[in-house]
Amino acid sequence: MDNRELALKVGEVLSAKKAEDVIALGIAEQSSFADFFVNATAMNERQLAALANEVEDQLAKEGIIPKNIEGKPPSGWMLMDYGDIVVNLFLREQREMYQLEKIWGDGEFIAIE
Repeated sequence: MDNRELALKVGEVLSAKKAEDVIALGIAEQSSFADFFVNATAMNERQLAALANEVEDQLAKEGIIPKNIEGKPPSGWMLMDYGDIVVNLFLREQREMYQLEKIWGDGEFIAIE
């Protein structure tokens, strides 16, 4: 599975778990640390934890383990580092505050189906 396929898979997992505003953002041209961000919004801390657990569980089935997971649900932002794929899970307030899509706006926005 290449990085684009992995980013799309993560997006599909998040969408299936009812995350909102799920996007994949290709940042390979702008970044030396990752090829894709996958960003999603959770409605509350409980859903934030459930989204992170689901991504971790589904990718583990493929033998893909995160290098690191930063943040806890009460912080409103969890970052899951899969090397070339970085998953950002936010509560709405934190997503609006950090505006990663705006900061990395010249990246390639990829639709999640």
